Amino acid sequence: MLAATLDAVPRVRTGGRGRPRRRPGKLHADKAYDHRRCRQECRIRGVTPRIARRSIESSQRLGKHRWVVERTFAWINRFRRLTIRYERRADIHLAFTTLACALVCLNQIRRFC
Repeated sequence: MLAATLDAVPRVRTGGRGRPRRRPGKLHADKAYDHRRCRQECRIRGVTPRIARRSIESSQRLGKHRWVVERTFAWINRFRRLTIRYERRADIHLAFTTLACALVCLNQIRRFC
């Protein structure tokens, strides 16, 4: 699923001239992705893999990048309708997920204003 996820990432706008990047520059992942195949899939797509190695490195160094993702998942999981998926149609589930993300962003904007 790593290759499909990397291919599904939308274009990233860097703000500079030229074409927008198709993928981010780095991928931070934990030890579950420490396989030669995963690293090779990243390199084929021009993404630098930052993956902790099993039994060699600790994943503590990835913590400062991973906690942002885990925190965001926790905010989205407050919406119980998304935690347990009740909708059968994917478009309705996507609409509720988009609404939840918009509400999370609105709450963060309110915090700083």
